[in-house]
Amino acid sequence: MKNLDDLLSEGVRGRRVLVRADLNVPLDGDRITDDGRVRASLPTIEKLTGAGARVVVTAHLGRPKGEPDAKFSLAPVAARLGELLGADVALAGDVVGESAKSAVATQADGSVVLLENVRFDARETSKDDAERGALADELAALAGDGAAFVSDGFGVVHRKQASVYDIAKRLPGYAGGLVLSEVEVLRTLTGDPKRPYAVVLGGSKVSDKLGVIQALLPKVDKLLIGGGMAYTFLAAKGHSVGKSLLQQDQVESTCKLLEEHGDKLVLPVDVVVADRFAADAESRVVDADAIPADWMGLDIGPRSVELFAGILAGARTVFWNGPAGVFEYPAFAEGTRGIAQAIVDSGSFSVVGGGDSAAAVRSLGLPEDGFTHISTGGGASLEYLEGKELPGVSVLEEGS
Repeated sequence: MKNLDDLLSEGVRGRRVLVRADLNVPLDGDRITDDGRVRASLPTIEKLTGAGARVVVTAHLGRPKGEPDAKFSLAPVAARLGELLGADVALAGDVVGESAKSAVATQADGSVVLLENVRFDARETSKDDAERGALADELAALAGDGAAFVSDGFGVVHRKQASVYDIAKRLPGYAGGLVLSEVEVLRTLTGDPKRPYAVVLGGSKVSDKLGVIQALLPKVDKLLIGGGMAYTFLAAKGHSVGKSLLQQDQVESTCKLLEEHGDKLVLPVDVVVADRFAADAESRVVDADAIPADWMGLDIGPRSVELFAGILAGARTVFWNGPAGVFEYPAFAEGTRGIAQAIVDSGSFSVVGGGDSAAAVRSLGLPEDGFTHISTGGGASLEYLEGKELPGVSVLEEGS
């Protein structure tokens, strides 16, 4: 597929370039709590503005219901993006309406306009091809003659949406540096990775990751399970898990996985339990098969960290997606910290699969450069590893 360098070699000065970025950052009110995705978008935008392009950025934030909602406005993102770029970023008041048209019409070479949350328009996520196509038509018209499209929001390439997929059928499409690097890294994981190859999966629900677990087990040497999903596996082994997160409807599936791949699956041997879900809850460490009936597991314990770290120390390739516990609460962050530190210490080819794992790396103060790659798209990464087609990537390949 054509990439950003191909576009730059054609010349972009004075041309509008519509960039689909992933700026879906976590907010506390109007304060960005983790600007990792904004920073990840900078290299592509800076290359384009530096070459004189008139950059029009489209992105989403949260899950508005297809209409404007002030709490999902991209205003905080526009402000942060401007700070990082060292230049004003004009925020249009709508997606393709009069405000957007006015902002784009008055653009200077090398400037950036950010369109308001594209999911304020219900057509963005519509299942109807014609509805999505109509929005893509308006985005293409907004960009005007001679425009190009750069897909740089890896976190959304697994979605068949107007600003991700349909627009690439209307404008010449190019992969931004972020999408290109993400795909190259994932191809390494699915190709012939150096062994031993270890995968660490955490997060809350087995159902969210059952597909990728089934796809990865034949390919990996060890698959380590943490987070809330570990309790469904422990229940499948016949252990009582108290009030821990449990997906009862997934116990049969996890039983089968343990029967077929028990030599590869590694579960916690101890856990940190709490009397309630709160930062100041009473907590203690218990064996994984001795969780009290009225307590809940919120992290893996120190012996589990030691067990996991020992496996990771010998790995040459590691993929990690999902925290080991409720890392947002200091009392339940040590499992996630221990896993992350073990990956850094291993010196392996290591990929952090976006989402909460990437946020944990930053919030716990771990060195980002200690990992080979920190993905910006957890869901997209998992779907790629599961073997699913990513519409936002395939459409670029078709157009090349």
